[in-house]
Amino acid sequence: MVLQRPAPVDTAPLVALDLPVPAPQAGEIRVRVHVCGVCRTDLHVVEGELPPVLERVVPGHQVVGTVDALGPGCARFARGQRVGIAWLRSTDGICEFCRRGDENLCAAARFTGYHADGGYAEHAVVREDFAYALPDAIGDAEASPLLCAGIIGYRALRRAEIRPGCRLGLYGFGASAHIAIQVARHLGCRVFVMTREEKHRHLADALGAEWTGGAADPPPEKLDSAVLFAPAGALVPSALEALDRGGTLAIAGIYLSPVPALDYDRHLFYERTVRA
Repeated sequence: MVLQRPAPVDTAPLVALDLPVPAPQAGEIRVRVHVCGVCRTDLHVVEGELPPVLERVVPGHQVVGTVDALGPGCARFARGQRVGIAWLRSTDGICEFCRRGDENLCAAARFTGYHADGGYAEHAVVREDFAYALPDAIGDAEASPLLCAGIIGYRALRRAEIRPGCRLGLYGFGASAHIAIQVARHLGCRVFVMTREEKHRHLADALGAEWTGGAADPPPEKLDSAVLFAPAGALVPSALEALDRGGTLAIAGIYLSPVPALDYDRHLFYERTVRA
């Protein structure tokens, strides 16, 4: 499925074309695609909210498949091994950010389904060092969202500096949050969920939330950590106010509506930390 010109998704801008099977170059593997999830970022690419960088591109970056060809020098994976391909496709590996482990901040970063063809196809290629080995215990369809929503959610939890027994607030409860709560509960966190949709509150309850409320409702206890998954800047003051002293708010959204002007108040913001 090829995007040749961005347009609203309801106008069907993706076109089914027969393309040559890609040949892996040095350091690359070719993956026979089993499944590829649909991410909000794919819609940003398709509709042009992310400006095009190629004349045509195959979107898709939650790719699960099996290795069916190895480029020169590849030894990490064997043919037939199941792997995943995610949004981050490559970095330069030598800049200050890569050297300190923040490769997502690399200015030379390239992304799957944007700077190069992705997984809405029968085959995709990727550098072997940016492919993910997948365990047999989880199916293809279940593994696919972990390659984006799962990565985002897990990174957000780390940025929020969670620890066993901490009081964690999740603002918004969509694709990333419903995975993140399962990780947080496994790690022993007490989780409080604030979200506008009643059906999402029911899901949060089913997944182990200690308390659920509306998007801007104050939780019943002060929070040690919080993650803002909702793309709503107006919730930043509510999340900061819910934090206890020394608490950390991680802002996980790629897109975020404007954050309201904040009047500094030592009672509200003393020793709170915001991480994006």
